[in-house]
Amino acid sequence: MQTGIIGLPQVGKTTLFKILTRAKLDEKAARAATHVGVARVPEPRLEQLAKLYNPKKITYATVEYVDMGGMVKEGAKDSALLAPLREVDALAHVLRVFDDPSVAHSAGSIDPLRDAEVLDLELMFSDLDQIARRIERVEKDLKKKKEPILEQELVLLHRCKAAIESEKPLRELEFNPEERKMINGYKFLSQRPMLYVLNLGDDEVAELDTAVERHNLSKLVGRPNTAIVSICGRIEAELAELEPAEAAEMLAAYGLKSSGLDRLIQATYQLMGLTSFFTAGEPEVRAWTIKRGMNAQKAAGAIHSDIERGFIRAEVVRWDDLLAAGSLPAAREKAQVRLEGKEYIVQEGDVILFRHSG
Repeated sequence: MQTGIIGLPQVGKTTLFKILTRAKLDEKAARAATHVGVARVPEPRLEQLAKLYNPKKITYATVEYVDMGGMVKEGAKDSALLAPLREVDALAHVLRVFDDPSVAHSAGSIDPLRDAEVLDLELMFSDLDQIARRIERVEKDLKKKKEPILEQELVLLHRCKAAIESEKPLRELEFNPEERKMINGYKFLSQRPMLYVLNLGDDEVAELDTAVERHNLSKLVGRPNTAIVSICGRIEAELAELEPAEAAEMLAAYGLKSSGLDRLIQATYQLMGLTSFFTAGEPEVRAWTIKRGMNAQKAAGAIHSDIERGFIRAEVVRWDDLLAAGSLPAAREKAQVRLEGKEYIVQEGDVILFRHSG
């Protein structure tokens, strides 16, 4: 999964990128238009399973982040600048809420709601230009020959155009499976699920849960395919430099149960409709990411297409039941291991042993 980090200049985007990916960027690299890094998805359950198996290898799920250079108003006119965003699965828009006189805001004042709307409009303007050009092409083709598929496409494009002209991003529209298949090919930017990341000042670290209300950002809440999470960027940067035990102490001192980055990644999973299952043995204990609601045979394909094709059955046990039992044979004796067929819907936290032919 790939997430694009966007935002206006001087909002904390690259700081967030470096914290997430542990990237070591020199000054020149930090000013580059884009850079890509991989973040490990925090997974305490994986670590507990590893203690049970003492495996040769522990493999975490990962999220790839693309850090865009600071976007500006009317930046959508530069299609080359936005091209990397067309390949991502979701967007994380960093909104500056902190006030620091030594770091000037590009718009001259702190107003996260304004900033959110500015970049949303930029994404929509880019899509509108693409839609207009495609409508022109489809209409020309239909004059030559009537094609039902093109007529359907034209109706869909006009619907998208009307939504954007009313300042409604495409992520907020509902599409049936056929329409979604058609529209996904365009890679529209405003169709991408959006995670708004509020970057707060240090003095608000104990009030993260009330940031939306205190900063009058309720307009961003409750929209389709949209989520919001609050962090304190400078404090997260400090946490990233500490050993796990020291970081836990610092979190406790601030009265926090988890780091903002853990919450950010989990919010991204929720937004994208993702879930995790595990495979465990002496060679490797590993977390796998799949779409929520996926059946066992499709989930097997996340490991290898041969396992999906040759799927026979899945042995499934809850991760906490496995830990409590102490081993898979012990869990079997307690009747906690179930044999499931290919249509079984994989649940969050399942530990699965796939049986397959070939």
